[in-house]
Amino acid sequence: MGPVLAGVLQLLALIAALALTYVPLGNHMAKVYSSDKHWRVEKWIYKGIGADPNTEMRWPAYLRGVLAFSAVGVLFLYLLQRLQGALPGSLGFKAIDPDQAFNTAASFVTNTNWQSYYGEQAMGHVVQTAGLAVQNFVSAAVGIAVAVALVRGFARSRTGELGNFWSDLVRGVTRILLPLSVVAAIVLVACGAIQNFSGIHEVGQFMGGDQQWNGGAVASQEAIKEIGTNGGGYFNANSAHPFENPTPFTNLFEIFLLLVIPFALTRTFGIMVGSVKQGYAILATMGTIWVGFIALMMWTEFAHHGPALQTAGGAMEGKETRIGVGASSIFAVSTTLTSTGAVDSFHSSFTGLGGGITMLGMQLGEIAPGGTGSGLYGMLIMAVIAVFIAGLMVGRTPEYLGKKISTREIKFAACYILITPALVLIFTAVAMALPTPGHSMTNSGAHGFSEILYAYTSASNNNGSAFAGLNADTQWFNSTLGLAMILGRFLPMVFVLALAGSLAEQKPVPATAGTLRTEKPLFTGLLVGAILIITGLTYFPALALGPLAEGLAS
Repeated sequence: MGPVLAGVLQLLALIAALALTYVPLGNHMAKVYSSDKHWRVEKWIYKGIGADPNTEMRWPAYLRGVLAFSAVGVLFLYLLQRLQGALPGSLGFKAIDPDQAFNTAASFVTNTNWQSYYGEQAMGHVVQTAGLAVQNFVSAAVGIAVAVALVRGFARSRTGELGNFWSDLVRGVTRILLPLSVVAAIVLVACGAIQNFSGIHEVGQFMGGDQQWNGGAVASQEAIKEIGTNGGGYFNANSAHPFENPTPFTNLFEIFLLLVIPFALTRTFGIMVGSVKQGYAILATMGTIWVGFIALMMWTEFAHHGPALQTAGGAMEGKETRIGVGASSIFAVSTTLTSTGAVDSFHSSFTGLGGGITMLGMQLGEIAPGGTGSGLYGMLIMAVIAVFIAGLMVGRTPEYLGKKISTREIKFAACYILITPALVLIFTAVAMALPTPGHSMTNSGAHGFSEILYAYTSASNNNGSAFAGLNADTQWFNSTLGLAMILGRFLPMVFVLALAGSLAEQKPVPATAGTLRTEKPLFTGLLVGAILIITGLTYFPALALGPLAEGLAS
């Protein structure tokens, strides 16, 4: 079997698996967030945190809950790292430096999971499990909660109430993320991923020095890392490490895990707004972009330029031989079109155009299918923009799901789509203008610029993957990337929840003969076009200086 055919067959198997889980998982999540009953364990949690799960919240109160919970998470994780040297199970590792502790705390609380440290050489068992793994669960649950609040904004009328943040948060963990992670962890352990709390072991000599490995609760963290579209690995090599990703099967399984909730949430959306066809329209948009990007990536990485690539069957530099070009291409596209950031190959070693595809996937806003929750609310924002554009073309007030898109709503949507590009481009420009950040670049020219652009694109979009080649463990990058993660996560949420509140207050508008049918293929095409055009106009100059220049020169 040729490598191209193997890649295509793996893609088809992945699509089939996602199709099988789409309806049951989507229905389950809709039931979770529509139920008025609480499990006993959930009642204990509400009592412990002093929250009333039955109190409805307007969008400012919902936002305060999101920000307060996340702020406590950043502080707790920061202190846990700073106190690591005094904690049991630290494996002898010292406390994390202040700038790196801030960066890591911001990273995991914002669902970014950017890592400027070597996991197996810096973090002990307590920090990994009680700190990082816990944030993998709750940060993902926060994203889903915000998405559900926006869906309620479309579904409800004549009320500003969007549900209860604490109830949505707890249910997301107990009824969705935790059960899925337990099953996924068992599968990973059965396939060879490690799961223990062992210490550091000497495993022989390598290049004149001792080779050491430490154990850890790897399979359980790997499961939620993918299911929650977090991406932070137990080991520095991330999902290229055989302890995290032992076989080609686990590689495909992990890709499935990072896609399954974001795609299924479109079904949840359709059920909650009372029209599954609307969910299918959003699904079609996400799927079209995802498959299109995979096709482009495989084309660039399988292109044969010279005898070395012909012999290897594609661009094998930076890729695991046990995984291959096809599976690595699927993983790279899936991890950058979601907010996962996990890697089974190193994007810096992709072809120039291939590296540009990973960057563009994040710059789209990670909405195809996007992160857990963030992908859905990002796509719905783009749907509002697309409806507005359609309204301008036909000269009537735009409507979406029975709600008028007036000046107020379009301002919220416009602010949402402007925040992340502003963060990416401003931070990149400042870093390139100052002398100190440039010292962290391994490469010069277009590839070196791509290293900086990729880093701020990854941080601002809460992806967390790295281009490799950039020494990000400096005070400048730890501080500015941490700031970009926080602003890139929570400023958009402000406008998402404000939009949700505004929509929920509206009176439904009955559909007429002139209403744009947003469940039809025509709207899907319009939405895909709007996404690509808006992103292209925003980022093309920066991409032309980096991956495009490198790709066209090779």
